[in-house]
Amino acid sequence: MKAAIIGVTGYGGIELLRLLTNHPTIDVHSVHTSSQTGMKLSEVYPHVTNLVNHSLEEIDIPKIANEVDVVFLSTPSGVSTTIVPELLKENVKIIDLSGDYRLKNPSAYEQWYKKPSAIQADLDKATYGLPEWNKEEIKSSSFISNPGCYPTATVLGLAPIVKHKLIDEKSIVIDAKSGISGAGKSPSRTTHFSETNENFSIYKVNQHQHIPEIEQVIQGWDDSIPYVTFSTHLVPMTRGIMSTMYINRANDTLTMDQLYELYKESYQDAPFVRIREKGKFPATKEVYGTNYCDIGLALDERTNRITVVSVIDNLVKGAAGQAIQNANIMFGLDENTGLHYVPLFP
Repeated sequence: MKAAIIGVTGYGGIELLRLLTNHPTIDVHSVHTSSQTGMKLSEVYPHVTNLVNHSLEEIDIPKIANEVDVVFLSTPSGVSTTIVPELLKENVKIIDLSGDYRLKNPSAYEQWYKKPSAIQADLDKATYGLPEWNKEEIKSSSFISNPGCYPTATVLGLAPIVKHKLIDEKSIVIDAKSGISGAGKSPSRTTHFSETNENFSIYKVNQHQHIPEIEQVIQGWDDSIPYVTFSTHLVPMTRGIMSTMYINRANDTLTMDQLYELYKESYQDAPFVRIREKGKFPATKEVYGTNYCDIGLALDERTNRITVVSVIDNLVKGAAGQAIQNANIMFGLDENTGLHYVPLFP
């Protein structure tokens, strides 16, 4: 099968290329950008020299759709809304890594992203691509909206206790931390070395655009949850997300053993979710460069509070790896295909 990557010069796009280079079934046919057209990709990213010979091509939708089976869009927010409508007219599968089609409410998108929304009809065509919880919908879809990085780590961590209604609905507090690559390739004061090195900062307090995405997913499982408190922090490292969640249990008869067994059972058929043994907690380095999400659990009898720690690589499970996992499912492949990587360590 042939694939095109639109937005290959961003961090998510070049990670897609890295992973697909070793995919046994999906071949990268072409790479596209709105700038630097005609340049060799190795001129932009020297690390692919002698490994990838593609040149950057213009975004010609009819030509792209005629030549490939699937198009990956790894574009900034607001760009996919101009490209996807044209792709939807073509007989090609679409996987969008941006946030443009995740929120089903156009006004919510415009409120949180500060950009014009896609039209409702196109939003309704997009399947939210969280493979561990909606694999059947992905199988029958031709248009996937890939989840955000923070929502992936957070929702995978919350899902079992939310779906089984084991929590106090108003008690969800999420303390999330991300490496610098989560801010994208474009430089800013926030990502400047002298600002981030030996520093630790909170940002977008109560205003992060992933808040409504998290709420949309978990409210789909339990509509009695009114909101979440979600705080994001920037960590002076390149990759990784740790999402630590604090939730009051609804029933004080729930034990740690029951909590652990619930998570083990919930993810027994999910090859990329690893539940740590009781009393053990994951670190971001332990999933570095892979599509794994590792989860650790604690239950404090004294405070009646559950703690869930979830870690992912924001560029893999939080973006490119999950997109390929979705593509595998769409095309009827084993969802593991092309994603067998041992984490980089140290």
